[in-house]
Amino acid sequence: MDPATVVDIAREALWITLLVSSPLLLVALAIGLLVGVIQAATSINEATLSFIPKLIAMALAIVVFGNWQISVLEDYFRSVFLRIPALFS
Repeated sequence: MDPATVVDIAREALWITLLVSSPLLLVALAIGLLVGVIQAATSINEATLSFIPKLIAMALAIVVFGNWQISVLEDYFRSVFLRIPALFS
């Protein structure tokens, strides 16, 4: 196994990680900003007030994006497993 192959597999793994996690991270960011603006406007500083909407939004995001995330991960792992014979020959 040469270093170029290892770097290619690592690069692809990082890209897939970024691709799969980005919808959930963007939803959490948007809800956090929205709740932060509301808290700043109303001067309510309650920690659970920001946690509960994020939790609900993340659950909805998993419902919406979950099938796509699983299919992307499945395709990636399939490609990795198909590479295994070529790595050791």
